[in-house]
Amino acid sequence: MHGEYKMPGGKLVVIDLEVREGRIADVQLSGDFFLEPDSALQAINAALEGQATQSTEADLVERMQSALGADVTMYGVSPQAIAIVVGRALHEGTNA
Repeated sequence: MHGEYKMPGGKLVVIDLEVREGRIADVQLSGDFFLEPDSALQAINAALEGQATQSTEADLVERMQSALGADVTMYGVSPQAIAIVVGRALHEGTNA
């Protein structure tokens, strides 16, 4: 499944993922945003792995915020934008 979202005043956020047994799997977040340190991208992907497809945006935001350290800086993206793009990917997948 694939989703895209252009964050207002921000950058393009893209996600590709699979669904297995009602859970998010094989998450690959990308886009034209920046994260520091670089390891933050892996932390976000890992935080989304295994989450229920019925998770709310708030649930996903909380999960990502818990996984990211205080030293993470996000440029042109936010946990909310990532949660939105996950929702879009899941919604598009159900209409396929």
